[in-house]
Amino acid sequence: MIFKARFAGKVMVVTGAAQGIGAGVATRAAAEGAIVVLVDRAEFVSEVEQAIVAEGGKAMSVCCDLETYEGAAEAMARAVASFGRIDILINNVGGAIRMRPYAEFEPAQIDAEIRRSLMPTLYCCHAVLPTMLEQGAGTIVNLSSNATRGIRRVPYSAAKGGINGLTQSLAMEYAEAGIRVVATAPGGTSAPPRRVARNAEGDNAAEQAWMAEAVAQVTDSAFFKRYGTLEEQIAPILFLASDEASYVTGTVLPVAGGDLG
Repeated sequence: MIFKARFAGKVMVVTGAAQGIGAGVATRAAAEGAIVVLVDRAEFVSEVEQAIVAEGGKAMSVCCDLETYEGAAEAMARAVASFGRIDILINNVGGAIRMRPYAEFEPAQIDAEIRRSLMPTLYCCHAVLPTMLEQGAGTIVNLSSNATRGIRRVPYSAAKGGINGLTQSLAMEYAEAGIRVVATAPGGTSAPPRRVARNAEGDNAAEQAWMAEAVAQVTDSAFFKRYGTLEEQIAPILFLASDEASYVTGTVLPVAGGDLG
């Protein structure tokens, strides 16, 4: 369901916007009137921009690496330089790289999981704050996960737990400045095949088996005994981003079919 003009005149930055939930959020927000800045390190993020513009929406894509602070700062600076403000930031970058028992993780792999699923959100929140403070208003929606309770992905779970803490602390610290900070905690979500592999090295046979165990645990933990759809994740994100949620801050909303994580 499209709510026409819900984001009319709002500048929304969406990270991880090249595919999946991020692309869906950006596309629907544009249809609801947002000026969308799509950020991703995959160059095909420009295809999402082109599709939005072809439908009459307003969009700009920025290709940069949000696992670095420089990338986050560049993304926010480009948005402000082009549109003068940032009303909404959707922090969508993240995702488990490997599925394996924690004892099987190598130290560098632990670091990589934290760098992918926590640092982009930390960096982008920090980089956007000067703009939102100057405006005296702004909304940040972080994507956490119900996998803060799950198997075969402990470093990812820790990263998402960090996002929960960031969301709640940042909301408390900046509420009086007119800035809301909220999050959704998606459960397992059905999506088209990724165009960029989750694990660039590929999964060996043991990792494929561990992945299957994690999928079974997620499905069994959900009351509905199924994965959610992209639309079932996109709608709550955009509700929290909208003025309809103006008195909601510091909240991490589980969107996981009953599994609270």
